[in-house]
Formats: sequence, C-alpha cells, structure tokens
Amino acid sequence: MVRKKKLEEYEERIGQAVSVLGVVSEDNTTPRNIRRAAKDSIGVLQTNEYTPAVRASNAISILDEILQDPNMPPYTRVKLWNVMSLLEAIKD
Repeated sequence: MVRKKKLEEYEERIGQAVSVLGVVSEDNTTPRNIRRAAKDSIGVLQTNEYTPAVRASNAISILDEILQDPNMPPYTRVKLWNVMSLLEAIKD
C-alpha cells in the first residue's frame, strides 16, 4: 500500500516536471539546443522502461549538462532548477 502511494506521488512529480519541460521546449525565446534537451528529458521521463527513479536520474543528467550553457535565459534556468528539484526527490 505504501509503495503504491509512493509510486503515485513519483508519477505526479514526473507529470509536473514534464509539464514545465513542455513549456520550455515550446518557448521560441529559448535557444534551440536547450529546447532540444528539454524535449529529450520529456522523452526519458515518459518511457515506462525504467523505474521512476532511473527515469528521473537520466533526465537530471541531461538537464545538468545543459544548465552550464551561458546562452540560457535566466527565467529558463530557474524553471529547469525547479524541475531538477522535483525530480531529485524521486528515489527507489
């Protein structure tokens, strides 16, 4: 019972992250490589091949790499930090 509740919470967090990443990936003021990384992260999060923790970890590594980009607008960086904090709470 507890495990199922955790799984639901994790899927909800992933859903929130996907929603924010969707906004970033559609924002034409954001550089293309950053939008592509957001789309890649969405793809990783939406696959059911792995546990939620593995999917979150894979998405975090994609985002962590792109956060170093000096061309990233500050408001996009804040959104991505928020996504990362959502995902970092997901554990196996």
